[in-house]
Amino acid sequence: MLVVEKTPSRLTAKPSWLLGQVAVHAHRLASDGFGEVGARGYHYRILAALDEFGAASQADLGRRCNMDRSDVVAALNELAEQDFVERTPDPDDRRRNIVTLTKAGRRQLQHMDQALDKVQDDLLEPLAAKDRQTLTRLLAQLLAHHQRG
Repeated sequence: MLVVEKTPSRLTAKPSWLLGQVAVHAHRLASDGFGEVGARGYHYRILAALDEFGAASQADLGRRCNMDRSDVVAALNELAEQDFVERTPDPDDRRRNIVTLTKAGRRQLQHMDQALDKVQDDLLEPLAAKDRQTLTRLLAQLLAHHQRG
């Protein structure tokens, strides 16, 4: 007979523990979803930033996307190999590259948006639409508070 161990109620009553557990599932779902369109989360961060804010230096992308410099370079190399971004020398400082989103990159971003929308539906499946909006608003409020501090 299989005995299923329960998680201690001390843990399940703590929002920090619950958020951590849900984050594990969210990360797995997002990785799987991006994998289905031949991408990774870092690719999405960069393409979304370029689409929303326009061309940027690699350093600016790292700051905007909250990514380490070496991760930015590796992700940009992968994106450039697929013609999703273009790097050109900065005319004001030849030591820097300016990264631009290409048409192919914009199409890839749309595919990634669709994959991520499906991930959101899978992750939040048991919640009604109003509860999903409330959860998203509350999480954004928490994040904004802790980013300030």
